[in-house]
Amino acid sequence: MRATTPKAKASKNAEMLFQPIRSARAFEEIAQQIRTELSEGRLRIGDRLPSERALSEQFGVSRNTLREALRSLEHAGLIRLQKGASGGAFISEGSDKAITTGLMDMYHLGAIQPAQLTEARIWLESIIVREACNRATNADIAELNANIEAAVAAARQGDLPKCAAEHIEFHGILARITGNPIIMTVMKSVLDVLSHFVNKIGYYDNMFVIPSRRRFMKHLVEGDANAAVAEMETSLKRLQRAYLSLIDNVSDEQAATKAPAKPSKAKARRRK
Repeated sequence: MRATTPKAKASKNAEMLFQPIRSARAFEEIAQQIRTELSEGRLRIGDRLPSERALSEQFGVSRNTLREALRSLEHAGLIRLQKGASGGAFISEGSDKAITTGLMDMYHLGAIQPAQLTEARIWLESIIVREACNRATNADIAELNANIEAAVAAARQGDLPKCAAEHIEFHGILARITGNPIIMTVMKSVLDVLSHFVNKIGYYDNMFVIPSRRRFMKHLVEGDANAAVAEMETSLKRLQRAYLSLIDNVSDEQAATKAPAKPSKAKARRRK
């Protein structure tokens, strides 16, 4: 967090001239004005917003309306709300919460189908793997190898959820190796939705993943991006086929459970 003296903070806050709200959806306009202060550099990471009383007076709204606006900004990852004597609303470093929530909502609404989710993951991975081959350090390689060993240990213990979590984290590590915040954010959000999807369909023993990981690491260490991409793509497409088969089975079971029972022939004759 950027250190500022109380006097400097007071001076900075005095420069923020928020306008009274006239809109019926006041909380949205409040959030937009705070976003404008951010975009124009009058608010920066670590800065604390004025008190609720001061803000509600500047905006000309009730504290409940102000709190609704602040909560929306918190959900978007732009501010963090801290309680206590030294608390308040602080400008945060930002997070991928809004993107993850948006993708998750689209998935729940059916706007993103499982085939599209797994397909997008395969496409993104090809870009990430190429950059990882160019940028991976010895420390990155050690972290990837440690992840593989953690997955092996979980599989030996029969802890399939832990094993699946390690497999997914492997892709998160690769994304972080790129050093690109956009790629890292998008991939993390996709992986969060994928984790939810895998949890829904259930875990299974995908023994082919570990040998594929070891082949992939050999190509990564050698800097052979084409071979690394090909290995990863083959593994992910095999996983995709398994996932879609499992989701079809889950859907069939749910449909069978919800379907009304057919009357027996004896009951049908009695009805006649």
